[in-house]
Amino acid sequence: MSDGPEVKAAAPHIDGLLETSLYVADLDRAAAFYERVLGLGVMLRSPRLVALDAGRQGVLLLFLAGATSADVVEAGGTIPGHEGTGRLHMAFAVQDLDAWRARLAEAGVALTGEMAWPRGGTSLYFSDPDGHVIELATPGLWPNR
Repeated sequence: MSDGPEVKAAAPHIDGLLETSLYVADLDRAAAFYERVLGLGVMLRSPRLVALDAGRQGVLLLFLAGATSADVVEAGGTIPGHEGTGRLHMAFAVQDLDAWRARLAEAGVALTGEMAWPRGGTSLYFSDPDGHVIELATPGLWPNR
């Protein structure tokens, strides 16, 4: 079974993952958590979203749950509606897990898991205020990292 017509040409190059989104019940609470615990800087704040600098040209978008289901039409074009529910997951690339263990402990954030990967990387897991599963991963987890 095919998911569409066969594509013969190579795909244009992708430079990297630019944005990832989490959907939260309280924008101020969620943004404060990511600022205080992970040190992410706010780049944009609006009634429906907060954009945080996630390093390496990456952006973490915190959307107010339920506020993004409809399309948004503005002078520059249309942003299709989107949403997510449940315990979503995202990972940050880090180098020093001992420093992060200390930082999370100091911030009163409990670890919910730890994994030593067969390729050599290690991950720490914790939850944000909305119950999303956040991962801090060292190099080696994936062949491209």
